[in-house]
Amino acid sequence: MVKPAARLRLVICRRVSTAGQATDGYGLDAQERDCRRWNTSAAGGHRIVHVVTDEALTGKSTIDEREGLMEAMEWIREGRADGILAPNLDRLARELTVQEAVLSYVWALGGRAFTADHGEHLEDDETDPMRTAMRQMRGVFAQLDRGLIRKRLREGRETKGELGGYAYGAPRYGQRAEDKALATDESEARNLALLKQWKAEGLGVRAIARKANEKGIPSKRGGQWHPSTVARLLDDEERRKNNEGSARRRAWQKEEQRRARAERILGSR
Repeated sequence: MVKPAARLRLVICRRVSTAGQATDGYGLDAQERDCRRWNTSAAGGHRIVHVVTDEALTGKSTIDEREGLMEAMEWIREGRADGILAPNLDRLARELTVQEAVLSYVWALGGRAFTADHGEHLEDDETDPMRTAMRQMRGVFAQLDRGLIRKRLREGRETKGELGGYAYGAPRYGQRAEDKALATDESEARNLALLKQWKAEGLGVRAIARKANEKGIPSKRGGQWHPSTVARLLDDEERRKNNEGSARRRAWQKEEQRRARAERILGSR
């Protein structure tokens, strides 16, 4: 008589991001359903002891930025779970380097890793290099496929924008998004014409902002007008400079976040 395999205690790991939902629509409920369906069909059926979720986080996020994933690791480290179960490796990580880091962390804690589309991902074994190579090859091609999808989406938006259509981003003052296209916002358009008239009459941006606030004209977000807002709205060169400045700030913030992550990792060694 064949002895049944020991039932493991597994934590289901789910992840969604805004970008991911837009491209594949693979939501949290569907991910959990696939995991539970696989578990039911697995030999003996393992015990699902917990479910963790990372929302609005991309698969590029490092392990320490994923609260749900870190919670699953704590369950393994504390002996409350024997491993993790994800619908596929893509839900663990979108990039190969992060995928491998996650798996290495699970194995280092003595845990086991399963995905609904594959089963168990066995720990690397130096006597079987093909095992590692095949897993990483799947990750490489999955990453390539996602990159190609994002590339097509980006090129489609750029082409639509070049043809005068609404591609992405918040509509400018005087316009609104309607059925994925730009339409004229009549109320804002009238207000914009009035602001331009005041500028033509020789008023500066401070005076225009003050006059608009006095007359109760709402800004794009319904708040008060500020001189800088008026300048960006009425001066193309000022708007260009503001966009360049925003791009520099985003690049600086990204670099600061990268350095902070490196310091946390080095500090934990």
